[in-house]
Amino acid sequence: MNTPGQRWDAGLYDGKHAFVWRHGASLVELLAPRPGERVLDLGCGTGHLTAAIVQAGAVAVGLDHSAEMLGQARSAYPHIEFVQGDAREFAFAEPFDAVFSNATLHWVRPPEAVARRVRDALKPGGRFVAEFGGAGNVRAVIDALRSAAGRLGLEPNVTDWYYPGVGEYATLLEKAGLEARFATLFDRPTPLEGEGGLRDWVRMFAGSVLDGVPAGQRDEFLRAVEDAARPALFRDGWFADYRRLRVVAVRVW
Repeated sequence: MNTPGQRWDAGLYDGKHAFVWRHGASLVELLAPRPGERVLDLGCGTGHLTAAIVQAGAVAVGLDHSAEMLGQARSAYPHIEFVQGDAREFAFAEPFDAVFSNATLHWVRPPEAVARRVRDALKPGGRFVAEFGGAGNVRAVIDALRSAAGRLGLEPNVTDWYYPGVGEYATLLEKAGLEARFATLFDRPTPLEGEGGLRDWVRMFAGSVLDGVPAGQRDEFLRAVEDAARPALFRDGWFADYRRLRVVAVRVW
């Protein structure tokens, strides 16, 4: 995850939230990497999808902001190049045939800076294939976080995520010189593992919210999140109400 300011527990990510990269397998199929192509995996996390791109025959480079994630990626896939960097500022000496990104871009603001970097990283005619949180993503989770914070008299920081709609994001890409060829927004209710699934999700992905909760009140806060979310998100186990935006774009100038 290329997420400045967000702390990442690579073990918790792979141990309890492997669904993030496993759902990305179909995105790799959409990318359709070809032997010999140069592909940048932007926000590569622990490197599993980078490895899938390499297995297809492409030459892939993984880029991520998190040293913890990159450490795990390098340990698992020592034959692949992984680079620490910022999705808003990266640059490489050689252009890429494709830039790929899974479950990363909702973390990075301003999104316009990312789009410009992607455009500059691509060869003319190169493609950008990405999926991330779209409009309405985890709305019930966010409502539960706000409700729990209200019970404790706190102000939750839940405004950092970027969840655009199709039109908004296609327009942003086109202003950066990337022509949107395909874009879709869809629901993906996602099971969370175990009785503590929602708590684990909050710890993993809403660290900025937990940072605003005094340490002695965090268990109470997480119980209040569960209470508020249960009617919408518990069905024989916890679910996250994911909505994903998937796009394919091409560098046109």
